[in-house]
Amino acid sequence: MTDLTPNLPEIVAEISALFERYEQALIDKNVNVLDASFWNSPHTIRYALGENGYGFDEIHRHRLARPPGPGLKEKRIRLEILTLGRDLATVNLEFKVRGREIIGRQSQTWVRFPDLGWKVVSAHVSTMEGPRPW
Repeated sequence: MTDLTPNLPEIVAEISALFERYEQALIDKNVNVLDASFWNSPHTIRYALGENGYGFDEIHRHRLARPPGPGLKEKRIRLEILTLGRDLATVNLEFKVRGREIIGRQSQTWVRFPDLGWKVVSAHVSTMEGPRPW
């Protein structure tokens, strides 16, 4: 039977470190780290503001076109990491959008592959109008 124990501390720590590495790579426009974080597959999906990346190659092309810098995130509001067992995790971040009075949301689904390690298989970034928690 598959172990789906939620939030094993050592697995949460692994995912947290990978997420922070990814976030820093966005700021630095370190395409090598960004690419290494995602599963190199035509099945990988990343929805972002103004772009839909279907498959690793499309996602990579969007990354090359994106400028470096702090991007959308002015302030983190809430970060939630859920791990199930040792090989599946979700990361959800709510943030204040830089220079605007709207909320941003980011989600990632991470899978640990036996031969590749942890990779994002699906990701999404969006904004929403609504109550502001700041």
